[in-house]
Amino acid sequence: MNLPTSETLILELIDHALHITINRPKVRNAMSLQMVHELMSVFESIKDNRTIRAVVIRGADGHFCAGGDIKDMSNARAAVSKADESSDPFFTLNREFGRMINQVNHAPQVVIAVLEGAVLGGGFGLACVSDVAIAAESAKFGLPETGLGIIPAQIAPFVVTRIGLTQARRLALLGARFGGVEAERLGIVHYVCSSEESINQQLEEVLSQVKRCAPEANAITKELILSVGNNELESVLDNAAQSFSECVKGNEGQEGMMAFMQKRQPNWA
Repeated sequence: MNLPTSETLILELIDHALHITINRPKVRNAMSLQMVHELMSVFESIKDNRTIRAVVIRGADGHFCAGGDIKDMSNARAAVSKADESSDPFFTLNREFGRMINQVNHAPQVVIAVLEGAVLGGGFGLACVSDVAIAAESAKFGLPETGLGIIPAQIAPFVVTRIGLTQARRLALLGARFGGVEAERLGIVHYVCSSEESINQQLEEVLSQVKRCAPEANAITKELILSVGNNELESVLDNAAQSFSECVKGNEGQEGMMAFMQKRQPNWA
């Protein structure tokens, strides 16, 4: 398939997974507005593609993402004096990041984050919308925004959803920094590894598990899980029953049950 061209991301399609490497190592892979738009373009291009079953997001040169790019913030500040009073570049910059992170959150593929080095601010938020998170023990997590006199505006709702209100308040209001073991305890990550070799082994194991699951069933299941708490329960259950019926009657359901009875792997595995 044709993937969008990108200056800030390295894209590589390997088997059933798209590997996205955030590639701005000189700034510890901090997020610029250009990177935000390029990530949005990539996820938009694959949203209906069920041959891509997983998306792996990783950072170049040992860092995941150090948050927002201060240079972009400075450029936005300079633009204020040139813009008319109805324009607010700070709003635009921040809100675009929120749109991107919500898009990643709702991607039909299994989103896997490999977290090394700096996992700060916006990078922390991106980690919180992954389906599976693998972290280096030495990774450094944190929400440094309030120490800079700003707020974690777009990521706060996703952090609360990930780890709960009580812990989110503590991390955001203290600007606390912590490592991979604490991130696992808080429920931010699922696996903590002591070396790059063990990270890669864990990633391969997760990708093999993804391959055993039917892609459309995974996409529908993810949509169902994300609807819990956001829609009225009876409506969630009605929609789930409708989706279940369609799955049973669909190609994946028929193939899955036939494979089970015939004691073989289904065709998607």
